[in-house]
Amino acid sequence: MEYEIHEDIVIVGAGIAGLSTALGLHRLGIRSLVLESSDVLRIVGLRLPCGPMPGGRMRGPSDDIPTARSKILLPESQPPYDKSESRCVRRKDLLETLERELPQGTIRYSSRIVSIEESGRLKLLHLADGTVVRTKVLIGCDGANSMVAKWLGLQSPVSDRRSAIRGFVDYMDGHGFEPKWHTYISGDVHYGFMPCDHKSIYWFCSFAQSLFKYDENEHDPLKIKQFVMSNIWDVPKRVSDIVERTGLDCISCTPLKFRQPWNILWGNIVKNNVCVAGDALHPMTPDIGQGGCSSLEDSIILARCLGEALLAKRACNDKGKDEDYVMIEKGLEKYSRERRWRSFSLLSTTYVVGRIRESDSKVISFLKKNLSRYLYGIYERMADFDCGKLIVS
Repeated sequence: MEYEIHEDIVIVGAGIAGLSTALGLHRLGIRSLVLESSDVLRIVGLRLPCGPMPGGRMRGPSDDIPTARSKILLPESQPPYDKSESRCVRRKDLLETLERELPQGTIRYSSRIVSIEESGRLKLLHLADGTVVRTKVLIGCDGANSMVAKWLGLQSPVSDRRSAIRGFVDYMDGHGFEPKWHTYISGDVHYGFMPCDHKSIYWFCSFAQSLFKYDENEHDPLKIKQFVMSNIWDVPKRVSDIVERTGLDCISCTPLKFRQPWNILWGNIVKNNVCVAGDALHPMTPDIGQGGCSSLEDSIILARCLGEALLAKRACNDKGKDEDYVMIEKGLEKYSRERRWRSFSLLSTTYVVGRIRESDSKVISFLKKNLSRYLYGIYERMADFDCGKLIVS
């Protein structure tokens, strides 16, 4: 039976961007509704590498998340870089913490959107169960294949012609590895790992899709594991043991996709009272490790910009509906100005690094092996971004 829900702010997708945006708004005293298509909280991915933790800008949630602090050592010829800290966060811990911090009823599960239409200035979301959700503000945090991004006219992400295998393993008695990135490059295969804490390790293996044909529908983790083992035969035994002892339920393989940088530069990331954030805005490959962290940046800035607009409206006690939309649009335009160039910069850097890793040129292969430490210095500087505090003055 069809029925209607009326909400001022609706967020599509209960991923990192969606939940952290909802939490940011909640911290400012602003209610939102999160629509999630699955019937439970989906934990897609294993870990999240972060620079100085953006979640801390919200005052609270990041303190409850178990993390491992680590650093990437820059070449001795480089001046000291005192902000090179990074943290490896379990995605499951982050999402569950964000969910706990939200008021009960904020997330509406089993709410798959089938279409979006306009009714004056309102947006109408038609759900698969027949429900119609009317909202003043629509925020798309629904991933790389975002329906909201398509509604805005953004082009679909394109294939990177590479895939990434990711794994997670626990050591009951501790692993003994230093808390930093460990990377190995062998031809078209890039393998690396990073401790999450003294007992657990996240690892990855990216490779050209021509090397290994994998059907996502097949879901054969043993086949994936065997492929990785056959391509890291030249690493130290202690390192290959990380993959060897990883359980089959802790291994995944996904094709890499990204949004072309110029699409962000010229496309609509905001249109009137609709916007996108997280992977719906800037889906990227994991080459610079900023996908999840940039989603947290988006959420803090978006919540702050919307909060400034809506709280200013409350302060002046103006009840006019037209003024509501004017303030909302101003807030979202401010968000667009702050995030467009940052997103373009991240996608451009990821694009260049991806092309370098994909190339089979002997010159590029030499550079990959001998300049990797310098590249990681660039990655760390890219991560050193201050998104500001959530608090609205």
